[in-house]
Amino acid sequence: MRIRYIKYFAYLLVLIAACSCNKKTSKTDKPAIYKGLYSFGPEIKSFKDCDSEHEFWVTDSSAQLELQYSQLNFEKPYEPVYVEVEGIKSKSGKEGMGSEYDSTLVVKKVIKITKEIPEDICN
Repeated sequence: MRIRYIKYFAYLLVLIAACSCNKKTSKTDKPAIYKGLYSFGPEIKSFKDCDSEHEFWVTDSSAQLELQYSQLNFEKPYEPVYVEVEGIKSKSGKEGMGSEYDSTLVVKKVIKITKEIPEDICN
């Protein structure tokens, strides 16, 4: 009887391990190009998409977006700049920084960053 429980337990562990490794790729897992306005400061890292006007929290996995923003030498934080980035959208966490946003944009690559905001793209 004890061997039967051990077999069931082992089977359950294998099943759990197999299910946790079987992650399906969704469309949001593929990097895409996003064009919009980026603002950065001590408590804000936000991106407003020019196409949808949706606002996202930003996580900079490229380690370039915040660096290039700071090199523009603004006198005050939170000045918006136009950016074109490659990234992935994901659901924001329920706690911590960015939790007030529905989605987070994880930036993988900075394509363009400029103080000049093109009126024909972002109104």
